[in-house]
Amino acid sequence: MQLRTLCLLLTFCMPFFMWSQVEELNPPEYIKTITFKSRSTQQGQLPILRLNEPFYIEFDALTNTEPDFYYTIEHYNYDWTRSNLVKMEYMEGFDDFRIVDYFNSYNAYQMYSHYKLQIPNQQTRALTKTGNYLISIYNEDRELVFTRKFMIYKQLLGVGVSIKRSRDVRFIAGKQTVDININTSSLNINNPLQTINTLIIQNNNLNTAIKNIRPQYTLGRQLIYKYTNETAFWAGNEFRFFENKDVRAANVGVQFIDLKDIYHNYLFVNTERASQPYTYNPDINGNFLINALDVVEDVDIEADYTMIHFALAHPKFNDGSEVYVYGNFNNYALEDMNRMYYDNDENLYKTAFKLKQGFYNYKYVVVDPKGNLDEGLISGNYWQTENNYKVLVYYRDLGARYDELIGFGEASSVDISN
Repeated sequence: MQLRTLCLLLTFCMPFFMWSQVEELNPPEYIKTITFKSRSTQQGQLPILRLNEPFYIEFDALTNTEPDFYYTIEHYNYDWTRSNLVKMEYMEGFDDFRIVDYFNSYNAYQMYSHYKLQIPNQQTRALTKTGNYLISIYNEDRELVFTRKFMIYKQLLGVGVSIKRSRDVRFIAGKQTVDININTSSLNINNPLQTINTLIIQNNNLNTAIKNIRPQYTLGRQLIYKYTNETAFWAGNEFRFFENKDVRAANVGVQFIDLKDIYHNYLFVNTERASQPYTYNPDINGNFLINALDVVEDVDIEADYTMIHFALAHPKFNDGSEVYVYGNFNNYALEDMNRMYYDNDENLYKTAFKLKQGFYNYKYVVVDPKGNLDEGLISGNYWQTENNYKVLVYYRDLGARYDELIGFGEASSVDISN
């Protein structure tokens, strides 16, 4: 009787386990500067890669013990549920090997080890299927340290992307709408209104991406998306930024420095911009770039870590709302590390954490007591803001066992039109 009960429990629990959506696990405090790179970019940004394009993931461990790390790679569907493919169907070779390419920091106050995993390598020779992937990093005790999502696509159709001002007059001053035109002339797409799925990403932030958008209608071999509200984003404002490539002198955005156990960089106090007129200020749309002025050979191990002090002049929220500072440098995460506290003596929101030398974009966001994120409450929302938009097109043919990623398109709102 007990065995039968156990079998019934497993029957009901297994589908939930197999079809639950995966979320990224952000790293502990001692892991920093997680970066995907490829031939096309050296910036830290969302990894969207062509099939068979080499890439590598890098990160630093802020310890002096040279810990061992291992990696696994799993394939996922459009909605980030585990695909039905077994590993040998999407991978040539094997994973679950130790990351052997690492070097210790040199001439830096903060000791760290820099790890670099390249794909393909001798063990993992190729990823053969398009779609969504999750790479998991484990320590030597087989404890999961962090995970990161990445996507691999093959351009099998044309993806036209254009940015428009909101068609809803209520939001015309603060929202941007993404129009999409997919040309399927080279493919025979079965029932595209049901088999095509689209993902729209603003400024490489998966957390705010618009998903589950189907084509509005078809026109010959074209799939048209011209929605009023379904593909509209709040436009936000240009990212704030700072640069600390010289740890011994104040750089762009840095008010003053102090040397303690490591260098401390105190940024200029920021103010809210939601009530101010829009001002164009070029940014890199939330990304970051590691850079150091005095590096002789290798910025990966010679750039130092500094304690960055953020300060925001804003009245205290008394309704339980929390203020965070984030960007792609921490994968747009809302964590204790980047949550700001209110200094009643100075009437400022403050926080401080370690970042590697470089050029960083960041913004202040508010999360209300119900967990709702508002990116524009402090920065404002302006239709003129220059944002980057990426569109991913997934396809699952009738009877297929996984979602293929068959198209990628990109546009900037610098070319926005009515």
